[in-house]
Amino acid sequence: YTDTSNGSDSKKLKVDAAPPSRVLHIRKVPSEVSDAELIALGLPFGKVTNILTLKGKNQAFLEMGTEEAAITMVNYYNSVPPSVRNMPIFIQYSNHKELKTDSSNQTRAVLPAVSTVPSLSSDNQEAAGTSPVLRIVIDNLFYPVTLDVLQQIFSKFGTVMKIITFTKNNQFQALLQYSEPAHAQQAKQALDCQNIYNSCCTLHIDFSKLVNLNVKYNNDKSRDYTRPELPTGDGQHSLDSAVAAALRKDSSLLGALNPLSAAAVVAAGKVALAGQPGVLLVSNLNEEVRVYGDVQRVKILYNKKDSALVQMSDCNQAQLAMSHLNGQKMYGNVIRVTLSKHQTVALPRDGLDVQGLTKDYANSPLHRFKKPGSKNFQNIFPPSATLHLSNIPQNVTEDDLQLLFTNTGGTVKAFKFFQDHKMALIQMSTVEEAIQALIDLHNYSMGGNQHLRVSFSKSSI
Repeated sequence: YTDTSNGSDSKKLKVDAAPPSRVLHIRKVPSEVSDAELIALGLPFGKVTNILTLKGKNQAFLEMGTEEAAITMVNYYNSVPPSVRNMPIFIQYSNHKELKTDSSNQTRAVLPAVSTVPSLSSDNQEAAGTSPVLRIVIDNLFYPVTLDVLQQIFSKFGTVMKIITFTKNNQFQALLQYSEPAHAQQAKQALDCQNIYNSCCTLHIDFSKLVNLNVKYNNDKSRDYTRPELPTGDGQHSLDSAVAAALRKDSSLLGALNPLSAAAVVAAGKVALAGQPGVLLVSNLNEEVRVYGDVQRVKILYNKKDSALVQMSDCNQAQLAMSHLNGQKMYGNVIRVTLSKHQTVALPRDGLDVQGLTKDYANSPLHRFKKPGSKNFQNIFPPSATLHLSNIPQNVTEDDLQLLFTNTGGTVKAFKFFQDHKMALIQMSTVEEAIQALIDLHNYSMGGNQHLRVSFSKSSI
């Protein structure tokens, strides 16, 4: 493999393109760029396991956790040219299959590949006070911020022990407890007023009056990472009386909105391109992709009828669909989802699409995410055997629903109504059966102008 002496095009030797590899070669890297900034390029696509920088040559090697993550990253940056500090860089596959470093090498590797957080000075440690608990308020909630996203962001500053999420005054909020007060101070300094996604989901962080969180359940609303044996609670509210009282005492988070375009989104592992359409290349396409965003257009490939281009409303939705659907099994085949180099799916001119291979779904009644801040953004989960049902008519029984889902070709293993009988959980034998049931029965007419809503559940019965 031939590297250039300084990463410039003028001294680049022509070599054959390397085959896909989980190790990527990055050229024309500005000399002042840190390892963390290069790592940030890879985090939206998967785990980054190693980095090697060649400072004198303006080059670097980035090792992804899987070859699939590296392929997705290269495909994406082929369509959206990457840059660091407003300088264009170039990313290609390396001939190396893994990145090996030794102590004699003048460059250094970073494992695990996450940015290092500087330690607090003694003054800052005193300022942290005695509380390791942060209160987090999220403004401009246009995209889902799950408990797992918060854990991923905040764990870069210390050990996250507990998280409780809730809605108060129509705002999504969270309480997050670190193992040490100093870690809470570091996170507050680094993340306050940052955006999780581009121009939205702004974090406002303050210290809570609480010094310890009492978590009753491990579910999608709360988590105690020190006690994995806790029950799920079947959707029970996670706030105990002590927490509720402390929330009433906590002062409101004030200050004007000051969004910074820093890489908070990178910590969340998402591509920050909200507002721009995102196009996926999908093999064995089906309507299941609508669970993770609003499908705008679909084009079945003329020479490869089992594959299609799918245009989502924006790149965040495309990223969600890809991360949750790639590798899932349906109809006995494995679905493959990658980001396409195309920016949009073009509609054919009148009369030219005689086979009907391109469809426009912009006005589809099945869109779940048209309304900014919709609760649907908070209920996006990977495919699972358990499905969440809502909008159930009062006269529909458990037997009716079990029969309906059995008719999709699967086996119902368990069923549970919520208290008001307007919602329920139903568990199929396999994830593949649940996927099929969702495709067949989401928006299914239940009579009286009521349509069943089906989504994947994070809970189990």
